[in-house]
Amino acid sequence: MERLWFITNPQSGSATQEKCDALEAVFDERGLTLAGRTRFPNDAIPDPAALDAADVDTVVLFAGDGTINAALCALAGWDGAFLILPGGTMNMLAKALHGDADPAAIVHAAHREARRVAMPYVEAGPHRAFVGLILGPAAHWGRAREAARAGRLARMVGAVRNAWRRTFGRGLRVRGVPGMDARYQAIFVAPTDTGLRVDAIDARDWGAIAELGWSWLTGDWVAARAVTQRRAQQIAPFSSRPVLALFDGEPVTLEPGTIVGSGTTAPVFLATREVKG
Repeated sequence: MERLWFITNPQSGSATQEKCDALEAVFDERGLTLAGRTRFPNDAIPDPAALDAADVDTVVLFAGDGTINAALCALAGWDGAFLILPGGTMNMLAKALHGDADPAAIVHAAHREARRVAMPYVEAGPHRAFVGLILGPAAHWGRAREAARAGRLARMVGAVRNAWRRTFGRGLRVRGVPGMDARYQAIFVAPTDTGLRVDAIDARDWGAIAELGWSWLTGDWVAARAVTQRRAQQIAPFSSRPVLALFDGEPVTLEPGTIVGSGTTAPVFLATREVKG
């Protein structure tokens, strides 16, 4: 870890410009070279050729899970290292790699001694989720959440109404999970070292709906009450229509019958704590 490309998102939960400047000061303190900088989404994520031309060995990502997902997918074929820093709301991937350490402490620890590790992911077609995938009516709360983050009140109100209506609807069934035969308002799929963990949420009463919606709007999008948990190697939404899905919080429409499986990256992530599946 000597030549860095720094990717940030000022719209993420905690990646403010002041904190970005402070991290650049830490890079300088450690004698690291900042070869390039990307402020996503205003700037495009660099491609592998641009990183190689700048002789970059490590991409540092200081953003939320959605921005991190976009960068990791865009650079899936690059053979350098990735240092994930907590710059969003949930920071689930950063916690898996570094525990609860703050960004500056992670940079210091990674430069002193870091291990390169592989990480599992959920996969559906060309799309990947390193934290988790959400299927079902509750995925529509994601649009309300994004509108709230952007301060677009009118759009948020409309999105909340739509999400509320859909959450009270029929729910979604999935194939491939033994003992998970009902229709669910939310199906959360997380990657593990041995396949998929599938959590199904059945929110039928008013209180459960309110809890589910509030969890989305406040950012803790896996906190609503889970009533069924299973393990599977692959699943598929049971629907005759396209299904809205959220990959690490980013919306994607999946065609009917799309297979959701899992995979594992090459050892490209810098870890400063023991990574557990």
